[in-house]
Amino acid sequence: MLGLLQKLLPQEGRFFELFTLHSNTLVAGAEALRALLDGNDSVPKHFQTVMDREQDADNITREILIAVRRTFITPFDRGDIKDLITCMDNAIDQMQKTAKGIMLFEVRAFTPHMKEMADGIVQCARLVQEAVPLLRSISTESARLSAITEQITKIEGNVDDLHDIGLKELFKAQGSSNSVAFFVGHEVYDHLEKVVDRFDDVANEIQSIVIEHV
Repeated sequence: MLGLLQKLLPQEGRFFELFTLHSNTLVAGAEALRALLDGNDSVPKHFQTVMDREQDADNITREILIAVRRTFITPFDRGDIKDLITCMDNAIDQMQKTAKGIMLFEVRAFTPHMKEMADGIVQCARLVQEAVPLLRSISTESARLSAITEQITKIEGNVDDLHDIGLKELFKAQGSSNSVAFFVGHEVYDHLEKVVDRFDDVANEIQSIVIEHV
């Protein structure tokens, strides 16, 4: 009876395909967020793209979580699947929060440090996009997966530095003369930093999966 049940139930579902689709939304969302930071008319235009890609990501996440419950044999631990897709979804959720904050405060100009932080977000998204298909062959791709996670962690450190430098310059320029401008700029810097923090969470989860399977 158990053998028949195993044949009837899906074995791995579409996990890798769905993870890849989600990673594509991360890249598209990150690129739209970076384009948004070009400022002026780019803000409302690319804001909507971020919103749309976040909705796509939510739909894919929901499909993966349903598949976890319905699939008899998963490619790796169910908890790891849930944790990885949750971390990935948190990254694009934070992009959405960043874009919403920018629209809320009607920000239309951005500092070079903000743009460089957004460049780091795009780099992280593309690294995750590269990493996800490699999970199909964890044993043979463990070295590359570890290298990718190290790169993301390094980018996270660089973005932290940009955050601190940018805030310091913002305070010198606006802190005593325009408290509202400083507050708004501070919010944008913090949101951007949090996006990269969420990508670092993704990297840590990938590395955890690698350690468990190698």
